Amino acid sequence: MLVLGSAGLLQACSQAGRLEGQAPPPLPLPPSIEVVFNHRAEARYRSPIHGEPRAGDDLEALLLDTIRGAQRELLVAVQELSLPQLAKALVEQHRRGVRVQVVLENTYSQPWSSQHEAELSPHLRQRQRQLMALADRNRDGRLDAMERAQGDAVAVLQRGGVPLLDDTADGSRGSALMHSKFLVADRRVVVTGSANFTPSCIHGDPDDRRTRGNVNHLLRFNSGALAAVFAGEFQRMWGDGPGGASDSRFGLAKGSGPATTVLVGNTPVTVLFAPHRRQDPNGGLQLIASTLMAAQRQVDLALFVFSAQPLTTVISALQQGGVQLRLLADPGFASRPFSEVLDLLGVALADQHCKLEAGNQPLQRPSQGVGIPQLPGGDKLHHKFAVIDNRTVVTGSFNWSPSAAHQNDEVLLVIESPLLAAHFTREMDRLWRGAELGINERLAHKLTANRRRCGSGVQRG
Repeated sequence: MLVLGSAGLLQACSQAGRLEGQAPPPLPLPPSIEVVFNHRAEARYRSPIHGEPRAGDDLEALLLDTIRGAQRELLVAVQELSLPQLAKALVEQHRRGVRVQVVLENTYSQPWSSQHEAELSPHLRQRQRQLMALADRNRDGRLDAMERAQGDAVAVLQRGGVPLLDDTADGSRGSALMHSKFLVADRRVVVTGSANFTPSCIHGDPDDRRTRGNVNHLLRFNSGALAAVFAGEFQRMWGDGPGGASDSRFGLAKGSGPATTVLVGNTPVTVLFAPHRRQDPNGGLQLIASTLMAAQRQVDLALFVFSAQPLTTVISALQQGGVQLRLLADPGFASRPFSEVLDLLGVALADQHCKLEAGNQPLQRPSQGVGIPQLPGGDKLHHKFAVIDNRTVVTGSFNWSPSAAHQNDEVLLVIESPLLAAHFTREMDRLWRGAELGINERLAHKLTANRRRCGSGVQRG
């Protein structure tokens, strides 16, 4: 039994906001479904990273609440788990006799405290510095043995005896990316969404007080039927666990099948696990396309990565049919050569070799309602959601890219609920305020420099 649901947390935060005269009234939720947004304007919590009050829901509190409420079993499959309090809660449950099993992506499955900086990529060196700052509890700039031991989440799991494996457990060097993000408690509760279980994805970078965390959300479902679907996916990855036969399955070896639809309360929830082969009609991009094509009035998109050309074709056709579009993409990805945001804006960028993306098709008539949000310095727009006609939500770990569809382990959800859609629409409204639409000044300079260096570029074969 869960001690405190996030709906209660949200209402408490919203009530405080109303006393200050700043927050709109709380929105109702469908039965057995909760949603939290770490930048929600009408909620507040105290960041455990810097100790400061900040706007947003506490996603870590939702995860801790779910973990501590479990009585029998906890199944965790997430690309990265680096929040020490989550690891400690899992160890405590393991010691209580709860069956705890954890799957991580192989890049993040080793303790950072045992890795030498010289052996790491620039990205992993930056990550190590951030996690060292998180572990430095007395803020003296040095880590003693206790801080290292208690501040390294993977090391905490290993010392606590929690069974853990990664995507090399199938005998390979690892799948393209184990990108799923979900937790199943007691075959009854599922938590999933866009957020990795990390400080940067939830609260902000420990070494940068400007940040507020990559913009993310989590959903919590109370449904045995949905939990059974997620537990089945977990079992395919887990096999017989660490030390057993190489019967874990990741990537295409899982043989991901068609989408499954279950009722959560009275809400239809469709779940698809990636990847699929390119010729498989059950793939994630096909599910997104068919869901988008049902739009009659409005489509809102908040996307970290958008690089799937077929979906640009669908969006363009919807706009030509009179459907209104609001599309915001992460600023760091929106202007990369493979970005479909550029196609929608009717422009193209060559890469460092002056090559254009294969099959690149910039629109002759640029789309309206396309741009980037204003974010705190250092943060990313990490959502992967769509809201269609204020009633259908598409979300999950699934970026709108060929890699997500055909290579990575991913979760894709389609949820039919006007009540839930209203929460995502409010989040989109928040992001939309102050967004830069069309070709902004930075992109214009980048396009000019690119043309000067590469001319019109050369199409890849």
